[in-house]
Amino acid sequence: MTELGRILVVIPTYNEVENLPRIVSRVRSSVPEAHILVADDNSPDGTAKIADELAASDPQIHVMHRLGKEGLGAAYLAGFAWALENDFDVVVEMDADGSHQPEQLPLLLEALEDADLVLGSRYVPGGSVVNWPRSREILSRGGNWYTRKALKIPLMDATGGYRAFRASTLRAIDLDGVGSAGYIFQVDLVHRVLVRGLRVREVPIEFVEREIGDSKMNRKIVSEALWRVTVWGARERVATVKKAVAQRRQG
Repeated sequence: MTELGRILVVIPTYNEVENLPRIVSRVRSSVPEAHILVADDNSPDGTAKIADELAASDPQIHVMHRLGKEGLGAAYLAGFAWALENDFDVVVEMDADGSHQPEQLPLLLEALEDADLVLGSRYVPGGSVVNWPRSREILSRGGNWYTRKALKIPLMDATGGYRAFRASTLRAIDLDGVGSAGYIFQVDLVHRVLVRGLRVREVPIEFVEREIGDSKMNRKIVSEALWRVTVWGARERVATVKKAVAQRRQG
């Protein structure tokens, strides 16, 4: 993993006061050379205070205090910008609630040695989901199936949020142009990576539903995301048709 260079794990937080110390400890144990950036959206439960205390005791822990709750995508974009400004070579997305197990991070980093983006995938062979109701798994699998068909991308889990990027990948995909902020943010990023012809790998992970706190996911968020995917897919098909017509006219 040392060949990859400097590694930063970005952990967005909003009301994760109980989970944060645990996840930070697990990351530091699993990949001791990695730095951690806690991007807190002004949590009212004291998460930021805990983050500051952790950072004061460990030079590899950093804290970004954001003004308010602006969505997961906005927090990650801010974290990516901080990583690039501070010359990190690898940037990892990880949830604070423990659903993304830090013990599996070495698998993602190993795969990144011959890839530009690695996705921790729940739905490739060997991947799994623990403690989800069947209805939620059906919704997630269905959303991924629809995303594959609408955008014509060869990925089993384009919506998952456990990812490792090379810094060069983030620089290549025009982060300033990313407008999506919620659930669709993950699809937006991986789609941009694929469009630029970069290498994307999926590795199996075991996704474990949080035990403490409430999930931020709901059906409305997923429905909005799928509508955005539909629009993107339609635009791509229109662009393809226009390009084909133009080529025929030139011929």
